[in-house]
Amino acid sequence: MCGIVGVLNRTEQPAPDRDVLLRMLGTLQHRGPDGYGVYRDDRVGLGSARLSIIDLARGDQPISNEDGSLWIVYNGEIFNYVELRPQLEARGHHFTTQSDTEVIVHLYEEYGPDCLRHLNGQYALAIWDVKAQSLFLARDRLGIRPLFYTISDGRLLFGSEVKALLAYPGVRAELDPRAVEQVFTYWSTLTPTTAFRGVRELPPGNYLLAAQGELQIETYWRPDFTPEEGCPEADYAEELEALLIDAARLRMRADVPVGAYLSGGLDSSLTTAIVRDYTDSRLETFSIAFENPDFDESAFQYRMAEYLGTQHHVVTCSDADVGRVFPDVIWHTETPILRTAPAPLFMLSQLVNEHGLKVVVTGEGADEVLAGYDIFKEMTIRRFWARNPDSEMRPLLLKRLYPDIGGLSRAGNAYLNAFFRRDLETTGSPYYSHALRWSNTGRNRRFLKSTAGEDAAQPWADDITLPADFATWPALGQAQYLEMTIFLSQYLLSSQGDRVAMAHSVEGRYPFLDFRVVEFCNRLPPGVKLRGLMEKWLLRRVASKHLPEEIWRRPKRPYRAPIHAGFFGAGAPDYVAELLSPGAIAESDLFLPAAVEQLTRKAASGRSLSEVEDMALAGILSTQLVYRQFVKDFSPRAPVAHPRLNVVDRTQEASEQV
Repeated sequence: MCGIVGVLNRTEQPAPDRDVLLRMLGTLQHRGPDGYGVYRDDRVGLGSARLSIIDLARGDQPISNEDGSLWIVYNGEIFNYVELRPQLEARGHHFTTQSDTEVIVHLYEEYGPDCLRHLNGQYALAIWDVKAQSLFLARDRLGIRPLFYTISDGRLLFGSEVKALLAYPGVRAELDPRAVEQVFTYWSTLTPTTAFRGVRELPPGNYLLAAQGELQIETYWRPDFTPEEGCPEADYAEELEALLIDAARLRMRADVPVGAYLSGGLDSSLTTAIVRDYTDSRLETFSIAFENPDFDESAFQYRMAEYLGTQHHVVTCSDADVGRVFPDVIWHTETPILRTAPAPLFMLSQLVNEHGLKVVVTGEGADEVLAGYDIFKEMTIRRFWARNPDSEMRPLLLKRLYPDIGGLSRAGNAYLNAFFRRDLETTGSPYYSHALRWSNTGRNRRFLKSTAGEDAAQPWADDITLPADFATWPALGQAQYLEMTIFLSQYLLSSQGDRVAMAHSVEGRYPFLDFRVVEFCNRLPPGVKLRGLMEKWLLRRVASKHLPEEIWRRPKRPYRAPIHAGFFGAGAPDYVAELLSPGAIAESDLFLPAAVEQLTRKAASGRSLSEVEDMALAGILSTQLVYRQFVKDFSPRAPVAHPRLNVVDRTQEASEQV
């Protein structure tokens, strides 16, 4: 895993400056602490900050093909590079390293942009074609690895994180109120929008080709939920198990030790059980325990660690810890967030780093591809209710779905109708599954200056572009598509995944997000994923062969972390009062001071906050941190002077000096 940066002159300008490239890399040194690499010619500059995982001795970037006509910098892993290499050698390609990076550059030489269809991995890459004078940028199918770009003074700038772009002379951050509105509705910005004006994110499953002064963005993959003809459930279970085992096996490929996250739930327990069979030594596992019992699952974690015989490590997170690390979390996520769940994961990756590991296998993705979230069950109940909207019995199923929501188990039909009946019978809407969530979250737009005085209009029809065949998919497939393309790629794999792991130079690997597993699950009949109110039905059948019954039968428990308790009360960090003060709110000019003050008083008084209010608090505070860290006080961190600095200089100036 690495961090990459680059500069492309789109007009006649001086060659990209080497020191500027190193300054951009300096902002990403947490992603690549093992060495820097730079390529320069008169049109382009490429940079890589390397985290060495494969071919430790010879895999330094940038890497070229045989004649130096193609140069690559790349962030990620290609897990099937071992199988691709002999195919390329048979076509006459010659290799000088054992790295997966070199496989990509030869694959591009052979197939051009179609090379992406051959890759099984997680990546953001840049390839400079010297002969064609074209720059190729690409991102993996699910968006596991990030890639941002902007245009400044006739140059295309790109980087693994926004802060690398801000390190370029003349580029300044400005928060986009429209992006903040998106966060306060969908829990994240909608790709390609970022929190900052003028900065774009290359969407998952897309590539960008910059040539002859033009930028061309193309989609090479997207989720497809067209169901296939049914077959016996036992056959589906057998195929899913085989795919998961192979996906996990490939993700153990590394020249360094690989550990695993173990949450105690079904998904991480199964991936850990599988990868244990592909380790040469005792597998090291890592988990989060919470001092607050409302969030703690450590009993199940210890049970699984004992069952699997792993060497287990635990970080215990207190409410105060959430507030303590939150500014660092926002420095790495670079976006407002409505939850504090990334904070304990930030601490977890630090624990991994302290034990000398660079790679962990995790269970993320199972809930999206196999319908594990409550939102899928809620949609199913509401559709069932909508077929008989006057029923007094059908809405009672919601009590079974949300037993942890205070008072819901005792609520009568009046409460259920007030909350869950909204737009109940609009089942033909493409957003039916998520409209209730988005409307509920969108109530927090009342804190924003940009939406002051607006009615509660639903913005998503204008915000979200759906595939042409979306209406032909089953209702569950439609819901999964929205969850996969918004929540998964924009929040879970970013703020809660790549960013907090790479903050401590740790690479996460996701067997459930192997594209073969995703495509297989997407075309499954809905009934083998969600059976009644039992989520991940088929996965439980597979897991019953690998896990104790108490784990594979265990109901889904959402991963959450404390919010207001981390910012108020005993041990509250000083920055909270400062950033939520009327003066600071007025300075950022994004929120209504009176509304923020009212929420702050309620939180400080010790009164309980609703879930929506908790999310508003996290959103406002994180936005204020983004403003402070990137708009008001941004200062790129000085690059570390690496003993391993690989520079390829093909500028005219360098040639004349030679």
